[in-house]
Amino acid sequence: MTASPASPDLTVVDAGRGLSATEVAERAASGRSNAFTADSSRSAWNIIRANVFTLFNGIVFGCFFLLFVLGRWQDALFGLAATANAIIGCVQEFRAKAALDRLALLNAPLARVRRDGAEAEIRPPEVVLDDVLVLRAGDQIPADARILEARGLQVDESMLTGESDAVDKAPGTEVLSGSLVVAGDGAAQVIRVGADSYANTFAAEAKRFSLVASELRTSVNRVLTWVSWGIGPIGLLVFNAQVLVAGGYAEAWRTGSWVQAVVNTIASLTAMIPLGLVLMCSIAFAVGASRLAARQVLVNELPAVEGLARVDVICLDKTGTLTLGEIRFDGAHGLPSPAPGWEQVLAWYGAAPGANATARCLQEPYPVGEPLVPDETIPFSSARKWSAVSFAGGPAAGAWVFGAPEMVFGDAAADPSTELGSVVTELAATGRRTLVLGHAPVPLTAQQAEDETLPAGVRAVSVLTFREKVRPDAAHTLAYFRRQSVGIRIISGDNPRTVAAIAREVGLDVAEGFDARRLPEDDEALADVLEREHVFGRVTPDQKKRMVVALQSRGHTVAMTGDGVNDALAIKTADIGIAMNSGAAATKAVARLVLLDGQFSHLPDVVAEGRQVIANIERVSMLFLTKTVYATGLAILFGVMVLEFPFLPRQLSITDGLTIGIPAFFLALMPNTQRYVPGFLRRSLTFAVPAGLIIAVALTLYTRGAMALEVPEPELRTGATIILAIVGIWVLTVLARPITRLKTLVIGAMFIALVVVFTVPPATQFFQLVDPGKEAAYLVALVTALTIGGIEVVRFVHRRVIARAGRTA
Repeated sequence: MTASPASPDLTVVDAGRGLSATEVAERAASGRSNAFTADSSRSAWNIIRANVFTLFNGIVFGCFFLLFVLGRWQDALFGLAATANAIIGCVQEFRAKAALDRLALLNAPLARVRRDGAEAEIRPPEVVLDDVLVLRAGDQIPADARILEARGLQVDESMLTGESDAVDKAPGTEVLSGSLVVAGDGAAQVIRVGADSYANTFAAEAKRFSLVASELRTSVNRVLTWVSWGIGPIGLLVFNAQVLVAGGYAEAWRTGSWVQAVVNTIASLTAMIPLGLVLMCSIAFAVGASRLAARQVLVNELPAVEGLARVDVICLDKTGTLTLGEIRFDGAHGLPSPAPGWEQVLAWYGAAPGANATARCLQEPYPVGEPLVPDETIPFSSARKWSAVSFAGGPAAGAWVFGAPEMVFGDAAADPSTELGSVVTELAATGRRTLVLGHAPVPLTAQQAEDETLPAGVRAVSVLTFREKVRPDAAHTLAYFRRQSVGIRIISGDNPRTVAAIAREVGLDVAEGFDARRLPEDDEALADVLEREHVFGRVTPDQKKRMVVALQSRGHTVAMTGDGVNDALAIKTADIGIAMNSGAAATKAVARLVLLDGQFSHLPDVVAEGRQVIANIERVSMLFLTKTVYATGLAILFGVMVLEFPFLPRQLSITDGLTIGIPAFFLALMPNTQRYVPGFLRRSLTFAVPAGLIIAVALTLYTRGAMALEVPEPELRTGATIILAIVGIWVLTVLARPITRLKTLVIGAMFIALVVVFTVPPATQFFQLVDPGKEAAYLVALVTALTIGGIEVVRFVHRRVIARAGRTA
């Protein structure tokens, strides 16, 4: 895809002044603003279409209206249930949409522009054509622009191009909306806005709240596909059998019994459709997202709720995640190689326009006196972990380097036998962040600044230490993950000894951290290291991404948390990316979850919510799939054996609602902490297929037995309904184990409702339920008992098979 050409109306803009208020107003009034906002959630039409206009709703409502035309509205109750399903699904998703849209609006990244010579932060839609964007590390670019000024500017365009390497940007080159500034700073003139900008010409899925593909939804859709292929031929088979039972086509047409044949066929077909299963998936996802929103967790993609259940390794960035991210200056530790002016240089670093959080900590201990004017600068980069500045004359003449000791001075800074190494290792072991200030007598050349290379002859002048406050909830949160058998990897760009000290403070049993500079280039070898080690220091942004990929290659489902722009690639690559709201806009843009209040202690809630959603859906799916299997089995058996279908549609509505539909709604929202294991559909079918076949065969045998006893049709149907109702309640009870007080209330309420339906005269008259008679009652009791025994055997074998699969996995 190529970007649209820049507007021909571009004007020459002074990068230092930007547009005037009058020019901004004129452009906004003429529609040349960035006021194009892609939905942060599914549109109202998409929600309605997904819940109403589906293949199976079409079949159900078609059958519903056919029964109305035939005058059998009493048998069309399933249509009301399908309508309720669609309404409930729409309401739940609209509620989730409203909550998440509000959160997304409140937490949208701001754009930094220069107008009338002053910088201002505005909402991205307020950017206008020709605006001058002020770009700094961590920013997300709101509109297509042409670079006017650049100082070590690097942009990650992976969200747009798929290329993960940062791209160097020089004056005259273009940057695209949606890309991320990862290093350096600069200024750019907006050349395309709104619908014309690159990012808005295609769906930016990383920022979209949507029901994208997931294993759970893919499995459900696969079942629906199977059923859709079977409905046509099975429907013809059943209809043919019902007509033959009525005496043939000619006789059925002459006597009008073809109407009952149609009703029986509709009963068999609607029973096959697991309508509620799709509804339960949507509701569980939406309710999970709403619950997380109430805990100040923004869900950018609904399937992220499902993905949380599968997480078995969580990678944590130290700064801003385990620690509060509030860095404060601790002290300067002089070395035997002093250089004049070093304190003035630290003051310059603290006051520099592009100073990061660490450098800004120097403002208080080193206030600016006589300002220094640099001749060359190399901005800080997360990859190389140092920055440089040089001054041509004055008290601070020469080149100065400020950064991580090991990245500036190599192994000498990590060797306790060297002068510098002894100081650095001793300080890092206390958990303090260590940086070094180095000096070279010769200033940086323009070529060195352009190539971003270290000046020659750099000597260490001072080791500077900074302290971070560990989050008070970090130890408790990590203890939760250990209890849940979730592996923990702490990944940081800091000194490995510093990271290990913080890890010990939050309860991890580690002796020392692993220096990421020693990580192997081979992916397999890297995966081996990650399986063995748990704490890593001096990790570059690209290494963080490689580490996530290596863990995934070993079958792990990986969550990655972070707040810095250096975490963005790893967060995007992880199965579940989690960003702190205090983090960079780039990081929040690619994360699937954002902790809005920055509380690390929300992570157990986040994981627990995901586990609840998918574990409950798996349990509920067994209910619906069991129904689909026995309904399909009955349709085939009665079609092949040319037997009259033993239920009216209204009678199946009893069992559908009271043994599956209503209790499934409660089961889908109950607490459940079981970690998800891949193989959802296989495990569900392992129970549903044999259980459903046992029920189908049992009802077929009952029908044959009742016919042999010459039980009248109304009594036969009543007996079949009793069997299915009791067995359905038993299946519900089996799948709800272990039984809790709340589950007892739900199951008990459904049982009482069934008793009312079978005993209260208005209900029995409406559903055409009669006394099955003494002989039929004995047969009903016998078949019910045998079927329940068969269900118990299936559940026992199912648990053994699942447990054995879990041990061998």
